Amino acid sequence: MSTRSHLGRRLVQLYGGLALYGASSALLVRADLGMEPWNVLHQGLARLTGLSMGVVLTIVGALVLLLWIPLRQRPGLGTVSNVLVIGFALDATLSVLPAVHGIVARVLLLVAGIVLNGAATGLYIAAAFGPGPRDGLMTGLHQHTGRSIRLLRTLVEVAVVATGFALGGTVGVGTVLYALSIGPLAQLFLRVFAVPSSGPATVVAAGTPARAILRP
Repeated sequence: MSTRSHLGRRLVQLYGGLALYGASSALLVRADLGMEPWNVLHQGLARLTGLSMGVVLTIVGALVLLLWIPLRQRPGLGTVSNVLVIGFALDATLSVLPAVHGIVARVLLLVAGIVLNGAATGLYIAAAFGPGPRDGLMTGLHQHTGRSIRLLRTLVEVAVVATGFALGGTVGVGTVLYALSIGPLAQLFLRVFAVPSSGPATVVAAGTPARAILRP
């Protein structure tokens, strides 16, 4: 694979993955059976402020990115794109996706949202343009504290879910199912969407944390 086509594939995977991530999150919103941890917080803040979920997601992502400064983390193209694209895709999908009624339809929407979210995660991470804001925060805290990424992510996401729930975010069976399945799904799709090496090339983005899974 030539260097140009290699870069082109990575860019398609980056932006396709980010757009799919926002769209899949919208499916979880419409299913109304519980969402991924950070979107519980985003939904709660959206209900508190009157802003759309996508706008809140973008603002929170930018604020989290500011926390990289004292941790001396370096953002990549994927990091900045994460902040800008996912929230837009989430709002755009919600604007055309009607409310769903009936438990069967909602469960199907939930399952589809989680699987597509896993595919989006694989696409985005395999593109290797740098971690998302929240993943970079986890790896930065890991480097400064020596604590495991698993422990740090658990503590942060428990706090995020609790805060979001207190603000009116939706917590339910979907939240638990997402937490249990997103890791295996992401690993599966990382293998599916792995980009073949083009040989020695100039580094254009910070590396992706191997043990961190994308969160919007």
